[in-house]
Amino acid sequence: MDNRIKPHPLAEVFGFPVDNLSDEAERYRANRLCPFNNKIPNCTKDRAEDPLGVCSIFHGNDLNITCPVRFREDWIIATDAAKFFFPEGSIWTSLTEVTLPDKYGKSAGNIDVILASYDERGRITEYGALEIQAVYISGNIRNIFQLYMDNPSNYSYIDWRKRKNYPRPDYLSSSRKRLAPQLIFKGGILHTWQRKMAVALNSGFFNTLPDLEDTDSSEADIAWFIYDLKHDSSANRYTLQLSKVVYTKFEPALLRITRSEAGMEEAFIHQLQSHLNRKLDIRSGLDTMEIPF
Repeated sequence: MDNRIKPHPLAEVFGFPVDNLSDEAERYRANRLCPFNNKIPNCTKDRAEDPLGVCSIFHGNDLNITCPVRFREDWIIATDAAKFFFPEGSIWTSLTEVTLPDKYGKSAGNIDVILASYDERGRITEYGALEIQAVYISGNIRNIFQLYMDNPSNYSYIDWRKRKNYPRPDYLSSSRKRLAPQLIFKGGILHTWQRKMAVALNSGFFNTLPDLEDTDSSEADIAWFIYDLKHDSSANRYTLQLSKVVYTKFEPALLRITRSEAGMEEAFIHQLQSHLNRKLDIRSGLDTMEIPF
């Protein structure tokens, strides 16, 4: 929970809380910089020439990370995942945006981060894949972002709640359009090769997923690393902190996430009847006819 919630969705812009007006925060905003280990010093979210520098948003009492680069703070996610992938004392390094080939040599997608351990001669001894799952946004976040950037001191507390297209986390699209395909395509290949996978995401997103059957860490194919952003009042910054880890087997987790739970078929049949009645221009009185099922 964050007791600093404001009546607008912006939590962090270019790495700093919107009410942080320090010289350092102003420098990051003025130069569109990213403090979270982006591939270049600048933020490149949405488009490089005019980046959408929103790292996280408020949603009720939750903070949702909306930029995958935000998870790279101090590379905490890498050191956490390495504990799952490798024995204690292993020498390892990280590689980002590695293309994963399928059976035919075509790309099955890029893996966000590969962690690879190696011996004294530099030969790979083991590796694992770390996928980062930020949250999609529904509504329009750029309008309020641009208004804030024009005058941060005046718009830190702007009330945006009654505006159209108020930005909110879109958990359903985040799981169906990103997380599920990641597990199906990339996760399927890695599981065939008997390689482990780690997924980094924040609590708000994880809590919307179906309950996953957990297992012992030594038997797990996937480790779900669940993070939260905690406010440091002395620095007026948010820090990434590990909340918990859930260990699962690959196939049960994939089935739970990709399979929708069925509702009552009767409601669907009545919906079909309503559509059919309109299509055939049948009088509305027929909508209440008993359906012979």
